[in-house]
Order: sequence, then structure tokens, then C-alpha cells
Amino acid sequence: MTSSISKLPAGFGRLWTAQTVSSLGDGVSHAALPLLALTLTRDPMALAVVTAAGTLPWLLFGVLGGALVDRWDRRRTMWVMDAARAVLLAIPAAAAALDGLSIPLLAAVAFLLGLGGLFFDTAATAYLPELLGRDPALLERANSRLRGTQTAMSGFAGPPAGSALLALGRSVPLLTDAVSFLLSALLVRSLPATPRPVPEARESLLRQARAGASYVFRDRLLLGLALRPAVGNIAFLAVETVLALFAHDRLGIDTYGFGLLLTAEATGGLLGAGIASRLGRRLGTGTALTCTAAVEGLAILGLAAAPNPYAAGLALAVCGAAMGATMVLGPSLRQAVVPPRLMGRVASTSRMLAMCAAPLGAFVGGWLATGYDIRTPLYAAAGLLLAMTAVTASMTNNRRVEAALRTASATGTPDHPAPEEPEEPARESAAIV
Repeated sequence: MTSSISKLPAGFGRLWTAQTVSSLGDGVSHAALPLLALTLTRDPMALAVVTAAGTLPWLLFGVLGGALVDRWDRRRTMWVMDAARAVLLAIPAAAAALDGLSIPLLAAVAFLLGLGGLFFDTAATAYLPELLGRDPALLERANSRLRGTQTAMSGFAGPPAGSALLALGRSVPLLTDAVSFLLSALLVRSLPATPRPVPEARESLLRQARAGASYVFRDRLLLGLALRPAVGNIAFLAVETVLALFAHDRLGIDTYGFGLLLTAEATGGLLGAGIASRLGRRLGTGTALTCTAAVEGLAILGLAAAPNPYAAGLALAVCGAAMGATMVLGPSLRQAVVPPRLMGRVASTSRMLAMCAAPLGAFVGGWLATGYDIRTPLYAAAGLLLAMTAVTASMTNNRRVEAALRTASATGTPDHPAPEEPEEPARESAAIV
């Protein structure tokens, strides 16, 4: 393994800058699109359609999109998708200026933006390990910076900016996001080229997509890493569904206070992303993921039992820190051990599992709150997180992680899952995010 003091290549700075600009634009549009929809209708179902449209591409085309990315040049895919999204946003901006906005148009734009995001995110996930020479330490440092920037821009700076820009005119936030995509496209286009994966035997797209999904499910380490965001989304969406009501009814938090509560979670996420590499070095990636998993479950348990807003804010901040660290360590490990020719499909399969699980979590949260008590979804989420921690303990322990890294280092581009290691007592649990 390359020393952790190795320098990130110059090209990473351009990629980091591109994501910073794009994440700011994303935060602007994520706040602006629902508010724009609200100027057109008060129908909750119509508003839900606009929100849901952005997630549909992952549910419909996730694995197929990964197979296409594995056929295409990753750098070109990224800048073309950003350029296309910049052009796309000009359409609703013009419609807003001409009083031609409609719910169907906003839903279509949200869907196509989500489709572009699917291809961009998958290509970026596959491109980064090639840019960094698949060095695990560099990948952790790079993902820490990328994750921290994404949280800061899309979670802190972007939404308030989107609301403020909307006050200047309905087309202003859309044009701002379009400019951010255009700048990102120009920066990505200047990135160094990386070798394209060795093409596979001529196969249908569906067969290649199936091979990528099968690779995840056959490898216990990759399966463990994929289960975490999937199960985590069930738990965290169950919490998110009732969080505003819980904060208002049980903690006496008003609208402004609820915003501060969410800010506490995002602040924890920034801290977690910043210390992820240090945790990985000190504890080993498997043990670090175990610790963050346990912290997530216990933090949600603390939130459920919180007697006041301050305890709830602390619990969410701790949970956010654990999530932030896991969202650096997990993807970095996956990028280090998956063969380049499969990276797009493996990444998109994992992401699709997480996206498919999210609606289930929202339904479960609403059902439990309606049938029992407003705290019940929180206790259930904590129990689910801690149960999955135990279930996936042996799948992602240090021994299995080190075996996969050795295989990747020895072969350069491992074409087969890492050899199975003898089972050991489940003294580790898994992070779920």
C-alpha cells in the first residue's frame, strides 16, 4: 500500500473544483425546484411527483447505466453529462421567464437531471481510482475532501442561495445551476485521460449489467458494503419521515429550530468526512466501519430517547459524523478492490440497491408512527441498524478487507472476488449508510 503521505495528483484539484462548483449548483436547484413547483400548485401529490422524478432514473436504469459507463470513456461521459445538464436547465429557465412553467415540465427536468447525475456519478466513481492509481490511502483522502465539499456546498451553501436567488426571479436559480454545470464540464474536460478498461467479449448490454450485479452478490465484502446503504436508507428514511413531527410534538421545536437540528447533522457529517482517513489508519478500515455502524445505531437510539432539543441535536450530530466517515471509507475501499472494467456496474448496483430501499423506509416510518407512537420509527430504525451491524460483521472485517487489498495489489486489476478467509468470531459490526 502506498504511504498515506503520498501527494494527490494535480488533476485531482481540477476534479475537486469541478465537484465544488457542481455541488453548489445542485444545492441551489434542490431548493429551487420544489419552491418553483410550489408557485404552480398546492397539491401534495403533484409536488411529490416532482420530488420523486429525480430518483426514478436510479430505480429504472441503475445497473444498465453502470454497464454503459463501463463501455464508455469515463472522462468524456462526465463532461458530456454536465454540458447536457447545463443545456437542459436553459429550457425551464426560459419557460420561467416566459411564464410557461408547468408541473409536467419540472418533473421531466428533474427526471433528466437525475439521469445525467446517474451517468456522471457512476463515471466519476470509476474514474477516480484510475486517476489515483488505485492507492487505498489516496482514495480515502480524496473521497474525504470530495465528500466534505459536497456536504458543505449542497447541504449548507446551496439551499439558502437557491431560496435567495429565487427571490430575484424564477429563472435565476436555474440559470445559476446551468452555469455551474458548464464550468464543471470545462474543468472535467481538462482532466488527464486514463486508460480505458480492457473491452470484454462482445456481449449484450443486459448480460453485462447482469454480470456486474452478480459480481457484487458473489463477493461477501462487496455485498456487505452494498447492504449498508440499502439497510441504512430504510432506517434513515423511516427517521426522516417523522423527524419534523417528532421535533415539533415531542421536543417543542419550531420551524427555525428544526433547521438548526438538520444543520447539526450536516456539521457532524463534515467532521466525520474529515476524520475518516485517520480512523481507517488507526483502526483498520473494517474496524473503523464497525465503529461508525455502532455509533449510528446508538445515536438514533439516543435521538429516540432525547428529552430535549439539545440532546436531539447532539444525537443527530454524532450520527452525521458516523455517516460522513462511512461514506468516505466504504466507497474508497470499493474503488480500491474492484476491477476497472466492472467499476461502473458495481458502483451503480450498490447505489440502485440504496435508492430502491429508500421508499420502503419512508413507508415503514409512516406506518409505525400511525399505528403506534411517534418515537416507534426511531426505535425501530436504531434496532435495524444495530441488527445489520451484527449480520454483516464478518463480511467486512479487517481480515477480509486486507485480503481483498492484497489481491488487488498483487493482480493490479483483480478479475475475481477476493478469496474467502476463515470465519472468525463476529467481534466487529458494520456501518450502515
